[in-house]
Amino acid sequence: MSNNKHLLYVLNSGVDRPPATLYAPFALANTAKSMNIDATIYVMGTGSQVLKKGIAETIKSGNLPTLKEMINQALTAGVELMVCSQSMRILKIEPDDIIPEAKIVGFATLNNLALEVDATMWF
Repeated sequence: MSNNKHLLYVLNSGVDRPPATLYAPFALANTAKSMNIDATIYVMGTGSQVLKKGIAETIKSGNLPTLKEMINQALTAGVELMVCSQSMRILKIEPDDIIPEAKIVGFATLNNLALEVDATMWF
């Protein structure tokens, strides 16, 4: 991590929510990176479903790109992507089910990030 400002986006909404809710953290994190702001997305709860292989490709809203394309844009920009291991266990999501770009971490990581970053946003 650099000496830049750092924003944390937490996605706790799953595939049952409107696509705009799911797109928001990825679009905002991508924008942050374009502004030279470090960005991390922590996915937990039912949000973990969107990181299952093959799911994000099916989420699309209007003329926007698929959620998978939004995720890829954020990753290409250097956004760090994390998924909560406890949420995965609760939802019976196996590590091999998650896209390989997501780092599997625990609750302590979220607590530490919240203490270290300049601001957090929840979706």
